[in-house]
Amino acid sequence: MANWWSQPEWSPYWAGAGIGVLSWLAFLFSDKALGCSTPFARGSGLVERLFRGRAVLDKPYYQAHPPALTWDTMLIIGVLLGAFASAWLSGAFELRWVPEVWRGAAGSSPWVRAIAALAGGIAMGFGARWADGCTSGHGISGTLQLAVSGWLAVVCFFVGGIATAMVIFHVLLPVAR
Repeated sequence: MANWWSQPEWSPYWAGAGIGVLSWLAFLFSDKALGCSTPFARGSGLVERLFRGRAVLDKPYYQAHPPALTWDTMLIIGVLLGAFASAWLSGAFELRWVPEVWRGAAGSSPWVRAIAALAGGIAMGFGARWADGCTSGHGISGTLQLAVSGWLAVVCFFVGGIATAMVIFHVLLPVAR
């Protein structure tokens, strides 16, 4: 067996098992579920606090989720470092403004790609906060706990993702070209 650290693609079964073990460890050591959207919201509260001071703490959202660097912030940093390490070790790391799939569907403009990525990120962030959680919180941690809401969320993620891809690649992009 080749060094699995340097493989460009990992088995989804092993990766899924790894995420499951990470979820167990998160529950064991922190008594909290995995989630990535709340640390982004807390971080934005910290940035806002630089400009507005303690007035930020008067907002109802930040009373429930105080701006702070918490353990789940380290999860996000670990995901970023892990993705970089995986790409580097597999020899697949390269700086690319426009991925090939996007180039084939929408052209090679880095500005169009950046605007689409920013709009998608804003929509996902808004949706994650509206739902009080993201795909990792509801999808991974919710299904791990056998919560009906977690399973319903996963079904909606797939339906929404497929519908969005159909609209983008079959309606919006052909009109824009």
